[in-house]
Amino acid sequence: MRNHSQEVAGSEASGGTQPVSTERRWTVDRVRRGVAWRAHHAVQSTRDALLLPLAAGSGWLSSVFYALASGAFNREHRGVAYGRRQFPKLASVSAHHHYQLRRNVHRLEKGLIMRPRRASFGANYIEETVATYAQLLARREIDPTAVDDLELGWAQDVLTLYFDVVAPSGTIARARDRWASLQRDVAQGTRVPYLRDLTGTPPVSYEDLHKLALRRRSVRWYASRSVERDVIDKALEVATLSPSACNRQPFEFRIIDAPELVRRVIAIPLGTAGYGHQVPAVAVIIGKLRAFATERDRHLIYIDGGLAAMAFLLALESLGLSSVCINWADLAPQEQEMSRLLHLEPDERVVMLIGFGYPDPEGMVPYSQKKPLVLFRHFNA
Repeated sequence: MRNHSQEVAGSEASGGTQPVSTERRWTVDRVRRGVAWRAHHAVQSTRDALLLPLAAGSGWLSSVFYALASGAFNREHRGVAYGRRQFPKLASVSAHHHYQLRRNVHRLEKGLIMRPRRASFGANYIEETVATYAQLLARREIDPTAVDDLELGWAQDVLTLYFDVVAPSGTIARARDRWASLQRDVAQGTRVPYLRDLTGTPPVSYEDLHKLALRRRSVRWYASRSVERDVIDKALEVATLSPSACNRQPFEFRIIDAPELVRRVIAIPLGTAGYGHQVPAVAVIIGKLRAFATERDRHLIYIDGGLAAMAFLLALESLGLSSVCINWADLAPQEQEMSRLLHLEPDERVVMLIGFGYPDPEGMVPYSQKKPLVLFRHFNA
């Protein structure tokens, strides 16, 4: 990938060539985007006033409206279709695909912890699970860096326990025979369902957690100090422990800390004018639709990515850093610009951005009154 922080600004004629400042180029781009957005918004408002009341009358008319009169969902459609195409392609051709293995192994884990545990379970996907493990094992022989040994070890431990306790018959027996024939050299461990140690008090009290939540604010003013990468990794270690549907973790954090590239990335979303120029680092959370075989799971990139984002925010705060969540609106020009800058594939969609760094002690934060519980919570409604 090209080092964007070393890009040289263009030039303009003025009795010779004079360099165009990066700041001026960003300002021109922002103005251009603003004009285009206002024109688009005017056309959109007129269209919606005329057609939207009719389209909202039925599901069929709504589909016609978004197919013919509005392209608002075009990028999502492309992303989901591209991701679905990549899912079997990655699983059967390059064997890089690990989402299926993670999902199926987690399903086996859930079967193993059931009370009472069924004598036989997982028959409809156990052969697929063993086959996927074998693919990844073979891929590891070709390129050891392409497959995560921790992931393979976890799968091996769970599958070993599964075949030890389940009643073998039919597909389960065939899968067990293939499992026994595999030449596995991944270290055996104890990464299987276990009883948590619930003795004593939790390591963090409610009072301390509440204080941390109160301390975390959306901070927009930062000290001119870079953030150490080992500190960022500590926060990411907490984020990776966040819950994820079937443990697929269909997202990644792109950490941007090269100053010029930070300014370019943070200028793309709306709402960062006036403060984005002095944010030391930014995390771009990217969801990967290739993690799913069907359309039904397409929103999990946002749910799982959001859960990881919140853990990341609290971890940053515990390490003395501050952060600001940056909304990512579903707008074509912004998505295209970010895709070009980060070299994203069509199924890789931006979930959100998080700016972070060491806070400027003189920088103020909004009060942001939150909803009271009476509006926020409803029991058995």
